[in-house]
Amino acid sequence: MRVPRRFRRSVLLLAAAAATSAPVHGQSPAKPGWQWSTDTVMQVVHAVRAGRSLKPRTWPNGARVAVALSFDVDNETVNLRFGQPTVGELSQGQYGARVGLPRIVQLLDRNAIPASFFIPAMSLMIDRRQVALIGKSGRHEFAVHGWIHELNTTLPGDIERRLVQQAIDTLTAYTGTRPVGYRAPSWNFSPNTMSIVRDLGFTYESSLMADENPYELEQDGRATGIVELPVEWILDDAPLFSPRGTNYASPREVAQVWIDEFDKAYEERSLFLLAMHPHVSGHRSRIKALELLVAHMKTKPGVWFATHRAVAEYVKGQAGMK
Repeated sequence: MRVPRRFRRSVLLLAAAAATSAPVHGQSPAKPGWQWSTDTVMQVVHAVRAGRSLKPRTWPNGARVAVALSFDVDNETVNLRFGQPTVGELSQGQYGARVGLPRIVQLLDRNAIPASFFIPAMSLMIDRRQVALIGKSGRHEFAVHGWIHELNTTLPGDIERRLVQQAIDTLTAYTGTRPVGYRAPSWNFSPNTMSIVRDLGFTYESSLMADENPYELEQDGRATGIVELPVEWILDDAPLFSPRGTNYASPREVAQVWIDEFDKAYEERSLFLLAMHPHVSGHRSRIKALELLVAHMKTKPGVWFATHRAVAEYVKGQAGMK
């Protein structure tokens, strides 16, 4: 029996509430999973899910591995999104645009490596010089990372959609190119995000973690035509470089984690995708991790360095997707 759409939506809202441990839009907190019916579990699990693998048989020009480096250029929006930033916190964010981003772009351009920059629109508006800096080489990609790094899982659907559309319009106006990639501001989906990504015409999405290779996203058990380029917290600099937490690692230790991940991807002829932040990895000691990784990758033959857009378009073409 087909479950009514209004019931499917309520199930997803309840799941979002459970994930955030707080009510969503005034609803009561969800029941724990052991109290759910099997039908409810299935509806939640299959709302957005990994479909077929899009790992190609070969990468361009016979490359053994595809390397997609990405940077979430959050800067001040990390704190602005909560509505109560302090001057000290904002100064940490400003470091990303003022120091971290130039240092990272110089490293990339010195090695002729393209990368994808996921930018909250407000971050770009605060410091417009980032457009010219990133765009100068002509290699890099601008992609959407929300309006002001908003917590999309807490927003009503119409507001989330409006903010994503504003972000698209802003990046298009500032860069001259309409972005085709989306990464959720907090690497998570609300009950409405998948539909928004589809309706607004994105080619690919890069927030989810069901694989290490590209795959096609499914919504309610049906293929969407959207490529997922998956992320992972061990391939993110922020958790590993948190100096105020309990997980801080030295840049050389982090570099070794990334090198090991790359080596396994190279062995498996798969995708190596790394997500970083200029306000995190752009510091003098931390840039060493990226330098060591790049130097290691450059010693290997058959490495295809590509933007997320290039990877998504290539795997779509190989899979015969429109």
